[in-house]
Amino acid sequence: MATDPRNPSDSYLGFWREYHMCTLTTPRPDGTPHVVAVGVTYDPEGGYARVITNKNSRKVANVLAAGADGARVAVCQVDRGRWATLEGVARICTEAEVVEDAVARYAERYGRTPTPNPDRVVIEIALTRAMGRA
Repeated sequence: MATDPRNPSDSYLGFWREYHMCTLTTPRPDGTPHVVAVGVTYDPEGGYARVITNKNSRKVANVLAAGADGARVAVCQVDRGRWATLEGVARICTEAEVVEDAVARYAERYGRTPTPNPDRVVIEIALTRAMGRA
């Protein structure tokens, strides 16, 4: 079921606030999908989903390889019969304040602050579509 990513239902937003690991799908340079497990935070007010990661990861390389227009990506989480997917255009953010904000959002959702990492970056996804059954 489609939903507005900037105006989700209470149940959809609540599902994204629960502790669930997610998947991130990015396109490899050859067009094939690369799917990995990640933690994701959802910011409907800003219209973003965010993933914190190491700047040397394959997922970051995939987003960068897509060029200046960004990469079309999806994040998804599943819990039995409930599921939710967010789609959008990803870019890599390295600015300290963006990384700090993303880490704080991660800590709030997942109940722990990640170990400091000087190579941490943010995959910021400008949301274009949301769907699911939450």
